[in-house]
Amino acid sequence: MLIEGWGEEGQRRLKRASVAVIGVGGLGSPVSIYLAAAGVGKLVLVDMGNVELSNLNRQVLHWSRDIGRPKVESAKEKIEELNPEVSVEAINERVNEDNVHEIIRKANVVVDAMDNFASRMLVNKACVNEGRVFVHAGVYGFQGQLTTIIPQEGPCLQCIFPHPPPAEEVIPVAASTPGVLGCMQTNEVIKVITGIGKPLVGRLLIYDGEEPRFMIVEVRRSKECPVCGSR
Repeated sequence: MLIEGWGEEGQRRLKRASVAVIGVGGLGSPVSIYLAAAGVGKLVLVDMGNVELSNLNRQVLHWSRDIGRPKVESAKEKIEELNPEVSVEAINERVNEDNVHEIIRKANVVVDAMDNFASRMLVNKACVNEGRVFVHAGVYGFQGQLTTIIPQEGPCLQCIFPHPPPAEEVIPVAASTPGVLGCMQTNEVIKVITGIGKPLVGRLLIYDGEEPRFMIVEVRRSKECPVCGSR
């Protein structure tokens, strides 16, 4: 609360906020941990996967004792131990056409911690329609990207990726990469909720962990976008 512009009001805003984290793996783990530590009032965790041994190198909310458990249950347990004041709703489902609107209506901000563009685009469209802030990140190897989508204020994810890449069965990711991008997603969520700083609206941050370096690319809303172009 000693950070300039944060204060008691910023903390109250966090306490009143509800954040949906869709995907509780490599990205969703650090996002959930740090939002709980920051004092967000409610987390809605969405994932239908179970913890596997291969997850443990990067999905830091899940431990060896959790292998075979639903990820949302494993995550909920750790978060409630870290901060019992946080309300955690665990939804052990895959996000789809039937449940996406119901899920995002539970939150002020939606975090993209998913691992495929088909699901991302589904949630992006729902967030545009429902007027919810959508904080996107994606990772691959030592690389990643990050942007914040605020409907009517900048481009949506479909504008930025009009031809998303095909799904891959296995996405190779260096263990630290989702930690870097997940922490930056948390920063974006905190900025949106508290009003501090300037979120990455209309800007795509690209991270290259091999160099290492960060780049920011300006991105524009497309009038031809089938999701937000007519709004």
